[in-house]
Amino acid sequence: MKPIVAIVGRPNVGKSTFFNRITRSKDALVDNFPGVTRDRIYGDASWNDIEFTLVDTGGFVLEDEDDFTQQIRFQVQQAIEDADVITLLLDGKQGVSPFDKDIVEILRSITKPVFYVVNKIDGQEQEKNMYDFCSLGIDKLYPVSAEHRYGISDFLDDLILALPEFAPEKSQDIIKLAVVGRPNVGKSSLINRILGENRLLVSHIPGTTRDAIDTVCDINGKSFLLIDTAGIRRKGKVSKKLEKFSIIKALRSLDRCDVALIVMDADEGTTEQDINIAGYAFERGCGCILLLNKWDLIEKDTNTAKKHYDQLRMEAKYLSFAPAITISALTGQRVSKIFKLVDEVYSQYAMRIGTGQLNRILDQAIKKNEPSLHRGKRLKFYYATQVSAKPPTFICFVNYPDAVHFSYKRYLVNQIRAEAGLDKTPVRLFFRQRTGRLKGKKR
Repeated sequence: MKPIVAIVGRPNVGKSTFFNRITRSKDALVDNFPGVTRDRIYGDASWNDIEFTLVDTGGFVLEDEDDFTQQIRFQVQQAIEDADVITLLLDGKQGVSPFDKDIVEILRSITKPVFYVVNKIDGQEQEKNMYDFCSLGIDKLYPVSAEHRYGISDFLDDLILALPEFAPEKSQDIIKLAVVGRPNVGKSSLINRILGENRLLVSHIPGTTRDAIDTVCDINGKSFLLIDTAGIRRKGKVSKKLEKFSIIKALRSLDRCDVALIVMDADEGTTEQDINIAGYAFERGCGCILLLNKWDLIEKDTNTAKKHYDQLRMEAKYLSFAPAITISALTGQRVSKIFKLVDEVYSQYAMRIGTGQLNRILDQAIKKNEPSLHRGKRLKFYYATQVSAKPPTFICFVNYPDAVHFSYKRYLVNQIRAEAGLDKTPVRLFFRQRTGRLKGKKR
């Protein structure tokens, strides 16, 4: 495992900007008020070919200012315990605060290497602002500007010398799962149940999760990357700038996942926004599993599950391929079965079909049900091939691509699903004009 470096500090000292600078990413949300980061955020970083994992944390305070303060403090303490090296970020513009003194006292009690970094020092002429921090009794202070890169290289040169050695792990396939849904449907609770720890903040207040949080876990000998995301509201309900960025990041998580776990509140029933979110996943070509959460709250009879499934299928007909399951993140009911479905969906999602098999499937389908004439001329299907997986994507060369009716396209997709065993994954089929000479029998 790579060495872990945790960034800690009081609110609004620039931890997320510092994180983004070192990881060369924009994974941590940044805004100009305290408390933007609440969960631990992990990112890969390297300096002089030395790789390590950087962890951004929420602002650390000792008093309980609001409902989240205690949970944030727990996340920071957990990050310190997990880390090999700690970086305390201080605010060079605001100077020393009582919170800084409290954190320094806590860090003095641990045996791990600690780096004390004074941020917002934009140049050598501003290093005089560091004199105030000498009162903390720290031997070495690092002046940096996360925003302008000043001092970052000097800090990293010393940081990598303090990292423990590690042997790079053999590369392995990691199945990426994005957990998406409306606010307060139980996404973070589900991940915490899967991980068996309070890895993510959980609250009944909608909007607790703001960033897309990545967590790697091993289940049944396989590696999974779990991506927790902010709740996706209807556009009319989104007003704050920060929340808009959170939703954008949630949608981007669908672009990089293999399978989307679409969490819905079974107690509320399927809503229009649930269907919209499922549509986002469908448009991006993700494998999809529909999770009806909070099943422990449902009064049940012999047909309860069937009624919920029927409503879901009726509302999201385009997701007929997506498996659905009732779960309870609170009690753990059927949560373990999710990964059996993930295995099934992913194996199809990454599947490739031989060109010969694909063309035999289409040949039989066309003979069984020929397409309509186009302006009195017959549509000719020359040749088909799979161009990519994740999801399975096919191109079929025809004489009039624009004349293939959407209902006939759907028919061909359904035939490919049935004959190739692709009943649990999205399938994409495109039609192209034949150019030049292509070998293959006309149909």
